Amino acid sequence: MIEIKNAQRGQAADIARLIMTAMTDDCCLHFCEAGYGLEDFREMMTMLVEREDSQYSYLNTLVAMDEDRLVGIAVSYDGGHLHSLRQAFVQAAKECIGKDHSGMDDETQAGELYLDSLAIEPEHRRQGIARQLLKATKEKAERMGLPCVGLLVDNGNPAGEKLYTSIGFRYVNDSSWGGHPMKHLVL
Repeated sequence: MIEIKNAQRGQAADIARLIMTAMTDDCCLHFCEAGYGLEDFREMMTMLVEREDSQYSYLNTLVAMDEDRLVGIAVSYDGGHLHSLRQAFVQAAKECIGKDHSGMDDETQAGELYLDSLAIEPEHRRQGIARQLLKATKEKAERMGLPCVGLLVDNGNPAGEKLYTSIGFRYVNDSSWGGHPMKHLVL
């Protein structure tokens, strides 16, 4: 039986790995300066998950647990706090992957709980875990007093878009992130 819980700092390595799964290797490498690779990015992401002031913080993460095994994640935060939360990423990227991302476009805005990352372990997909995490994320938005959950879905991820629209997400506009064309959806 799957249980949705708040993440713990000690789960940072697994959370970081799943965030990278959600991002795709291509996106992760897009953020790296030449000479840096996926292992450098993974180390940086693990450190960011361990922090409390990062958009990727364990404090912003719900985990799906199958007994004692972490099998899925949903990382979300108040879009109005993007700029302050992103500072940890900008600084870490300069130090760990050699690139300045201080001019990065905003992927969210005030008035939404931004679902930054949703990922399920491959052997646990198609079991309703993503739906459970999305439901828990919507409940989190309600507890926070935010009117909606927003996310970006890669135009090259029709299965993800189908999942989101099947539970009520609707198209808002086109966007771009990590070098990929995206759609902004809200629930």
